[in-house]
Amino acid sequence: MQRRCVLATAALWAAGVRADVPSLIAAARESVLPIGRLDPMANPRFGFRGTAFAAGDGRHVVTNSHVITADGDRPAQWAVQRPLPGGGQEWRRAELVSRDPEHDLALLRLEGEALAPLKLGPDEGLREGAAVLLMGFPIAGVLGFQPVTHRGMVSSIAPIVLPAANASQLGDRAIASLRRGSFDIVQLDATAYPGNSGGPVLDAATGEVVAVVNMVLTKGGREGALTNPSGISYAIPVRWVRALLAAQTR
Repeated sequence: MQRRCVLATAALWAAGVRADVPSLIAAARESVLPIGRLDPMANPRFGFRGTAFAAGDGRHVVTNSHVITADGDRPAQWAVQRPLPGGGQEWRRAELVSRDPEHDLALLRLEGEALAPLKLGPDEGLREGAAVLLMGFPIAGVLGFQPVTHRGMVSSIAPIVLPAANASQLGDRAIASLRRGSFDIVQLDATAYPGNSGGPVLDAATGEVVAVVNMVLTKGGREGALTNPSGISYAIPVRWVRALLAAQTR
């Protein structure tokens, strides 16, 4: 019954018909996965790092570049975790094939059969005031590896590099970004937590991916995201996901 619901909602997406939020969540949840390091000798074998989602041909997943970082000199073996119909889970190995550190995005190729990819929204489809859904695995999987959905709104779409009060407040990264040129980032009035990084931001009316969760505004460091969340999160517009996928298929 659930699979019929998912297929029916996917057909509505293809036809451009709007679906209700519970149906959108049911359709998207199988495409949103925890991603991390896989080490058969470790306990646990799967070391959770963040959220990823299936895109393109379904044999690729997208996440944040900062999620896919190596630990020291050890070669990293990345994987996504999927629940099995009869219970338990499987790990699907994922090879890093492309990285866009400037926009904090990474693309990985999955082994095995394709997943159901999420549909990407139009580059110019994101508007301030639009209702959105954040899907991912907040608080580093402490709540379990079932996708959690938060609802919010696009508060602002503005350049990521903002002028400092004086030149002494411009760090090396800010200066480098200014030289490369700025790009718009999406501000959301929804709370993201550690573990949400790399998760899709969905248009609440169509279910299309309009951005990728990137960071949350914290008060007093990482722990503040848990104990005193600001309710303000940021995301990378979907145009850069599309560019990453297009570059891989050339």
